[in-house]
Amino acid sequence: MATANPVSRPIDPEKLNQLLHQAVSDMAASMHSALILIGDKLGLYRAMADGTPVTAADLARRTGTAERYVREWLNANAAGRYIEYDPATDTYSMTPEQSFALAQDDTAVHLPGFYHMLASCMKDEEKLTEVFRTGKGFGWHEHEKGLFEGCERFFRPSYLANLTSSWIPALEGVDAKLKTGARVADVGCGHGASTLLMAQTYPNSEFYGFDYHPASIEQAKKKAAAAGLSDRVHFEAAPAKTFPGKGYDFVACFDCLHDMGDPTGAAAHVRQTLADNGTWMIVEPFAGDSIASNMNPIGRLYYSASTVFCVPASLSQEVGLGLGAQAGEKRIRQVVTDGGFTHFRRATETPFNMVFEARP
Repeated sequence: MATANPVSRPIDPEKLNQLLHQAVSDMAASMHSALILIGDKLGLYRAMADGTPVTAADLARRTGTAERYVREWLNANAAGRYIEYDPATDTYSMTPEQSFALAQDDTAVHLPGFYHMLASCMKDEEKLTEVFRTGKGFGWHEHEKGLFEGCERFFRPSYLANLTSSWIPALEGVDAKLKTGARVADVGCGHGASTLLMAQTYPNSEFYGFDYHPASIEQAKKKAAAAGLSDRVHFEAAPAKTFPGKGYDFVACFDCLHDMGDPTGAAAHVRQTLADNGTWMIVEPFAGDSIASNMNPIGRLYYSASTVFCVPASLSQEVGLGLGAQAGEKRIRQVVTDGGFTHFRRATETPFNMVFEARP
């Protein structure tokens, strides 16, 4: 293994201390991530959701867990300001905001899903380290299974908050089409959270969800059946470059174009499947066009996720363009226009996503 030769350089104590403070904060967050996952799996947060103060013994009884472990878990969460601690009564509670983000499933902010993704990543660490050596890809389907549930739970809150209330209405004429009745393809649909949300909002339209991962499609079918939507929501395992059907009035890709090995080929296929006046909506992670513009906490999160999920997924496929989660609008525009689209614009955005509209 090649190593750089150390060069004697003066150390600035103040800068070193700043780095160490940041490292301690990051270490604490890293260690706490396991506790968030444990709390989610055991229902510890949910048992505190109403805000009523509890002792460690109370919470242990409510959840069928061991008090000594629960007390340590509570103290770690209180130290991290994920819950509140009252020393006068030795009780713990959750504020409305903490409950909203950690203890409730159908909210616009739901944090635990991310930690299922993180745990999956750590379980795959040895395999991911090896692809750094070989340059090979690591397919989405090859990841530990917790990634798929975590991904759905992480992204679904954003869809609940934005998809039908602001993203689709920001597109020219699409909301009206869907209300009247349209054919819709959701490409890269995963477990179908986005597909089902659109179907619930637009009962006159018919929806087709496609994903190359058969296990995710099976979960999507189960969720459609449970929601009573199987009559007009159809899921099928199919790659982005070959999914079936023609004459779609609306095609959507949520946070997945940059994961594709050949996003330009996928764009060309979307172009072929669209109706003459159809619209393609592309939702991508928020990013600037330069590396320097992404040197911020969101960029840090997305570059990290891109390193272990997005780029390996792309490199595992044909072409292997490896756009990455911080590709930026300029590169996405190039992919889309190279695929045959003449109209491309940023329709709207959030602090975490850019929403693009493309038309033939």
